[in-house]
Amino acid sequence: MAEKIGFDNEKYLEEQSAEILKRVDRFQGKLYLEFGGKLLYDYHASRVLPGFDPNVKMRLLQKLKDKINVILCIYAGDIERKKMRADFGITYDADSLKTIDDFKEWGIDVNAVVITRYAGQPSAKAFKNKLERRGVKVYTHQFTKGYPTDVDQIVSDEGYGSNEYIPTDKPIVIVTGPGPGSGKLGTCLGQLYHEYRRGAKVGYAKFETFPIWNLPLSKKVNIAYEAATVDLKDVNLIDSHHLEAYSETTVNYNRDIEAFPLLRKIIEKITGEESFYLSPTDMGVNRVGFGITDDAVVQEASHQEIIRRYFRCAVEYAMGFVDKEILERAELIMEKVNGKPEDRAVVIPARKAAEDAEKNGKGNEGIYCGAALQLKDGTIITGKNSPMMHASSSLILNAAKHLTGLPDNIYLIPENVISSITFLKKEVLLGRVISLDVEETLIALSISAISNPAAQMAVECLKDLRNCEVHLTHIPTPGDEAGLRKLGVNLTSDPDFSSRSLFIS
Repeated sequence: MAEKIGFDNEKYLEEQSAEILKRVDRFQGKLYLEFGGKLLYDYHASRVLPGFDPNVKMRLLQKLKDKINVILCIYAGDIERKKMRADFGITYDADSLKTIDDFKEWGIDVNAVVITRYAGQPSAKAFKNKLERRGVKVYTHQFTKGYPTDVDQIVSDEGYGSNEYIPTDKPIVIVTGPGPGSGKLGTCLGQLYHEYRRGAKVGYAKFETFPIWNLPLSKKVNIAYEAATVDLKDVNLIDSHHLEAYSETTVNYNRDIEAFPLLRKIIEKITGEESFYLSPTDMGVNRVGFGITDDAVVQEASHQEIIRRYFRCAVEYAMGFVDKEILERAELIMEKVNGKPEDRAVVIPARKAAEDAEKNGKGNEGIYCGAALQLKDGTIITGKNSPMMHASSSLILNAAKHLTGLPDNIYLIPENVISSITFLKKEVLLGRVISLDVEETLIALSISAISNPAAQMAVECLKDLRNCEVHLTHIPTPGDEAGLRKLGVNLTSDPDFSSRSLFIS
């Protein structure tokens, strides 16, 4: 069954690059472009816009690479509290290092890293030292005095002027960073202040993807953005500034709409002239809506993403990462689209697999786990836990057997390999849980492939699992989560723990 496509990358690239160059021309040849959302590996966009290349924005920058400088911002507080990027399972500072490497692979250098709201935090200082000793130029910007109410102090030598100017020499300066609150906007405005002090009349704009301004509030692709930012309490609204200025209905989100009057005052104070931006929608460069080719496909994909986000929020609540209020907001968003957890095709089969495990008395610590995976042709594969293997591990092996046409009763991993690993875990490493997680199973499978042609076939077909849907009846252990992430599946789980132990290594 062919994968349904609802988005045209080439149309989007053409529209977005033309719009950016138009903004550069408007500002006498130099533009500070703040990137909202993920510049690289935008998996949210690829899930809600089937066909969207997660790296299409980098393709755009590569087209313009002779015209761009890149500044990477990271908030010192995010470094200090080790904030995580969920889709990679790495901290924001590690993600910044990865981003620099990724840019290099695309043939683009990051000109500078800015640690924002820096106050000598030990972890931020160590991060700065690490970068500088690897030859990366690092700037530290302190909290802007007077922000957010005293515009006269903000736009002064004590405000933006107190932070060091970052030299750039290209017409487009890309300002990016991991996650919201990284200080991208403050860095852009600080640079504008210094540029105008030097007599250069440069401009500012924001590269946006969501919400999609020229689609209605009720469209699920916009509601999916609310689900993705539920912890930030973002709400999509009609842009009242744009409606008043142009009598045109557009969509933006609450933080940009609320901040616009102040932002406009700051820009007018910096430039000394009236801003031609009359709304936050004006500030955005967002042509993603023009790349949509099949609305029905996009809306169904967005419905599924809302459900995935609900499951993630429920798990984060169970683990103590978010408050009850956030979970209730996720539930309200589900109600808004008449969504149910069971609308996700892999949920009921996973729960049924757990019931089967219980009936057969096969579990671990008296807990019975189920897992289900939907292949690209719609086939549902299930797995359940046992004393020797996690449910997600048996799921991956069962999926590999199906893809290679191997019978269920064939052993892909010899019993002596499993026994050797469990002996190591229990007798040598003194582990309490000896069943194999996904990472361990993948290693065992690759070892088996040396002498077992069936295992070799299974290894080769694992790449076909990328972007498949997976649901577990229990929160994955670290080894399961890491292994499934490397396989590239879209994972959800019920908010139940797979062990009665409080500590899981």
